[in-house]
Amino acid sequence: MRIATFSNFIYKAFNLEILKNSRLPWVDYLKGLAIILVVYRHVFYGIQRSGIVIPDLLVTTNMLFHSFRMPLFFILSGLFISKSIQKRKISELIELKFEKLLYPYFIWVFLQITFQLIFSNLTNADRSLIQYTYIFYQPKNLDQFWYLPALFNVTIFFILFKIKYNPNFLFQFILGLTFYFLSPYFHSISIISDFMEYYIFFVFGDYLAKLFFKRAAQNVFSNSFFLLFVIPFFVFSQLYYLRYDEYYYLNDFFGKIKFLFIVVTGCLFITILAFHFQKWNIFKFIRLLGFHSLQIYVMHVFAAAVNRLFFTKVVGVYDPTILILTGISVSLIIPLVVYNLFIKDGFLWFLFTYKKVKRNIN
Repeated sequence: MRIATFSNFIYKAFNLEILKNSRLPWVDYLKGLAIILVVYRHVFYGIQRSGIVIPDLLVTTNMLFHSFRMPLFFILSGLFISKSIQKRKISELIELKFEKLLYPYFIWVFLQITFQLIFSNLTNADRSLIQYTYIFYQPKNLDQFWYLPALFNVTIFFILFKIKYNPNFLFQFILGLTFYFLSPYFHSISIISDFMEYYIFFVFGDYLAKLFFKRAAQNVFSNSFFLLFVIPFFVFSQLYYLRYDEYYYLNDFFGKIKFLFIVVTGCLFITILAFHFQKWNIFKFIRLLGFHSLQIYVMHVFAAAVNRLFFTKVVGVYDPTILILTGISVSLIIPLVVYNLFIKDGFLWFLFTYKKVKRNIN
């Protein structure tokens, strides 16, 4: 009885039901791999800001996989946008995007700033009341949260522009490039610059949808020889990325050109890897992470902070390797479990939606 009860608990806590779903596993693998890289970077910076010296190898690892992880999320979102436009009314689609992106953004960024202010003597974030105003125009200064309003703005602009004018890919591509190269001039208002910087990747995603969902293309992505062929290009591009700091790729014209090629190579490699995980049916836990990537994204900084404080203040452990490994594990698992046990069908449902879902109880 106890074993059965524990199994049921694990099944619900990790939402193992989704592994039975025939939905595109490679998409969840892609999101899962990307969210692992996101969590690694934020755990890394949390430890670094605490004044703990981190070995050069871990510093290099953080930089190696930084280049393509966020563009990948925008490309993935772009893959499904045209199908969404075909299936839903524009008003329904805008409301859905507000509910899925902006609503949790407002809730969780408010909570994170508030906790950082209340526990300012324990956290390593320098917060003040004025930063509540950043929610509306400067989310880049609010840790990880900039991504949600950026994706919302990119999505809504794309939807309205496509429905109104139905531009072809070439026009969208030129528009995206224009936004991309002009984005550094708007960094003082990141709600604008983030939209401009990442619109091009969303456009890529929409265009690539015609390719990704064809069986012939998926067979190529699942081909092991193609994986071996791409690996050297991926390694070279990531090593080249290390030649300059990230500000060069963000602000310099030629740096931004190079960055596009680095992103394309990185996204291609990680996509091929995801298709191979699907083919081999391995690392299913990554699928779970991918399915819950949004929940992990907004909650992982809380979990990482608690883990870091526990080890440094309670246990007295300051070893950066231990802090990073435990930080990544806790930051991935705790949000997933908390969401499935207390939020999805629980009393904290309002933290991710303003519409309480009524579940049928058989």
